[in-house]
Amino acid sequence: MADWQLWAELLVLGCAVGFLAGLLGIGGGMVLVPFMTFLLGQRGFPADLLVKVAIATSLATICFTSLASVRAHHRRGAVDWSIVKPLAPGIVIGTLLGAQLARLMPGATLAIVFAGFVAFSAFQMFLDRKPKPSRTLPAWPGMLGAGSGIGVLSALVGAGGGFISVPFMTWCNVPIHRAVGTSAALGFPIAVSGTIGYIIAGWNLEGLPPGTLGFLYVPALLLIATTSVLLAPVGAAAAHRMNVRQLKRVFACLLFLLAGYMLYKGLTTR
Repeated sequence: MADWQLWAELLVLGCAVGFLAGLLGIGGGMVLVPFMTFLLGQRGFPADLLVKVAIATSLATICFTSLASVRAHHRRGAVDWSIVKPLAPGIVIGTLLGAQLARLMPGATLAIVFAGFVAFSAFQMFLDRKPKPSRTLPAWPGMLGAGSGIGVLSALVGAGGGFISVPFMTWCNVPIHRAVGTSAALGFPIAVSGTIGYIIAGWNLEGLPPGTLGFLYVPALLLIATTSVLLAPVGAAAAHRMNVRQLKRVFACLLFLLAGYMLYKGLTTR
């Protein structure tokens, strides 16, 4: 299949990811990784490296989308920088370590881990479950540990961490609007350090196709980042005219299907 067809498909994927991010206030990693796995698999990317390339590229796109998101939340005063500062060092450490862990894992195992995370997130979204505030934020050693855990898991699934950091902060009595805004600010260090980690992890690795920098597939990054940034404001505008709560349930059903696909890939990849 000609390269222009792949580029066209990646442009459409970027549009969809950007629109959904603006509409539902979520990162695109849980959509991006399965669809990139499918599209690149059709072009003969090595099966064991496929999911790692998709996750690395997903994290890299968040470098661009998170900047626009955090600016919007900061203007509304919804970013609590006193929470960002103690969590960020652990997040950087965790994402760098998570990328190295992903390199050591078979691609099939990583696909199954991704499927489990997405299925759990979809279940929480469908039921609109939120943790009950039952404690306060820990001291800096606990924040460092929490940040490291958020970073490792984000690196393994190619997500900006919102499905982990928002429940954590809500559980620690942070109001939901501040938790969401602060999570947006945390997405940038997750994306940057995760991308660097995956570039290092895949550096000079045999079998990676042309166009990759480590595990990062540069053409997909450029196409998806451009269109997703352009379409995110459109999705945000549409959110004010639609019943987002019902849409989240529909989106959760889509995530169950994507989790099933990644589970299938994990169980059938040799």
